[in-house]
Amino acid sequence: MLNLLKIKNVALIDSVEIEFGPGLNLLTGETGSGKSIIVDSLGALTGERVTNDLVKDGAASAQIEGLFTIEKDAAASKLLDSAGIAAGDKETELIVRREISLAGRNRIFINDQLVSAAFLKQIGPLLVIIHGQGEQTSLFDPNTHLELLDEYARAGSFREKTAEAYSAWSRAKADLAELKRGESEKLQLLDILKFQANEIRNADLRVEEETELEEEKRRHSNVEKLSSLSGDALDLLYDADASTVSTLEKAIRKIDELAEYDSRFSAYKEGLNDAQAVLQDLSFAVREFSTHLEFSPERLEAIEDRLAEISRVARKYGGSVESALEHLRESVAKLDAIENAEFHQEETKKRVGEARAAYVNLAAELHTIRQKAAARFGKEVETALSAVALEKAKFEVRIEGHPDQEDQFSANGFDHVEFFFSANVGEAVKPLVRVASGGEASRLMLILKTTAKERHASKSVVFDEIDAGIGGRVAEAVGTKLKELSAGQQVLCVTHQAQVASKADRHFVVEKTVAKNRTSITARELSDSERVEEVARMLAGEKITDAARENAREMITSA
Repeated sequence: MLNLLKIKNVALIDSVEIEFGPGLNLLTGETGSGKSIIVDSLGALTGERVTNDLVKDGAASAQIEGLFTIEKDAAASKLLDSAGIAAGDKETELIVRREISLAGRNRIFINDQLVSAAFLKQIGPLLVIIHGQGEQTSLFDPNTHLELLDEYARAGSFREKTAEAYSAWSRAKADLAELKRGESEKLQLLDILKFQANEIRNADLRVEEETELEEEKRRHSNVEKLSSLSGDALDLLYDADASTVSTLEKAIRKIDELAEYDSRFSAYKEGLNDAQAVLQDLSFAVREFSTHLEFSPERLEAIEDRLAEISRVARKYGGSVESALEHLRESVAKLDAIENAEFHQEETKKRVGEARAAYVNLAAELHTIRQKAAARFGKEVETALSAVALEKAKFEVRIEGHPDQEDQFSANGFDHVEFFFSANVGEAVKPLVRVASGGEASRLMLILKTTAKERHASKSVVFDEIDAGIGGRVAEAVGTKLKELSAGQQVLCVTHQAQVASKADRHFVVEKTVAKNRTSITARELSDSERVEEVARMLAGEKITDAARENAREMITSA
């Protein structure tokens, strides 16, 4: 449940704090007062994409924060546990904060722990579901019908398995199509691959060779300098009368004598002997190096030619020796596939058949689940429609399965699902897109969404002007349905209908004010008397009469 929403420096809002409660929470206000900004801010906490255009003019950053309560065994609680965010034993208070900066440093925190936008997108819909304006038009798309039916049937896991099977079948078909490419094209590709593979093979590349050759090239190009350096080093280490080795030998003898008189010097003997051994080894290495120093123009030329060859082949096949060798491996694999195409085709045909059969079996199970759910869903929706003044309406879910038509296969199975509807007695049901009016679509959306979705006390549901295009008795019925829904879970609703507003457990008004040539938006909870005024305004318009007030008072009292 959403307990508190704080918005700072978003659009025209300086600072707004709304404390929601259980039951039906209503937001009302004049058209353009900023109700949609509040809903959009809440949407940002569910993972919807936001940009820094939301930041109020003159501010450097904006902040949206929500305080939620979730149950221990709720899906959101389990997701938090998997992310290492501590949850309480029974209930958890969750603070979700989103910071939007003009400098581009947008950050998301859950209980002060930094999380990714992807994680917020996972957990957000487990906290709040928002049904926005204009969503009714989605009812006219049969794809939406399929989604709603599957949601009602709790068919998510079967859909995932079916989608995976469809993907496997599609990949197998693509592999087979690749193998069946035209013979002339195959022969042309065969020649290209053979040439490329032979060119890389003939280059006889080794990963470390280029580094080794560069080092050898440096030695050949600096023989004179290296000879001088090694000669000087050898003199200092070994050959000169006062060489390091000779001086160290003398020092060792002196320390040995000292150790005979004072044992503290004995501790240094082992280290001095090690140093002597290292210096002697180094001297021999330098002598060996200088002995083999020679300049060979022929070898230098060979090194440069080899480096040029390595560079040419590497550049041609990806820019490095590693990429060229990888290209060789891929070319050999493709050559094998082409040269053994007939064998591979038979194997792949078998794989396509197996993948298709696996997909059809899963899609058939999904079809059965949908068929069983469709009748129940249709009856529940039809019954619920009477609660929104559509007592005579008929509603059906029709499913056409196409297990033998591959052009009808998709990741969602092979079914075509469509809702059929009739609002009037004596009229046969017809496709929803052809018969539902705007007001009927609004009510249908409310019923379909509330029927299809699993209700959960810890999850809030938001309806943003879903009652648009209705009035009178119909608005009264919609308000009653929202009130009924709010008995089991928290409902937030933005409305322009007095009949709906009168049923609020908590009523908030959103207002736009102008001061010092600046426009700002505020939101506040109404007292009982203020509620009467607001509902009367919704009934009467700008000029509120005593009759409108009395009517509003009666509506609120009887709600």
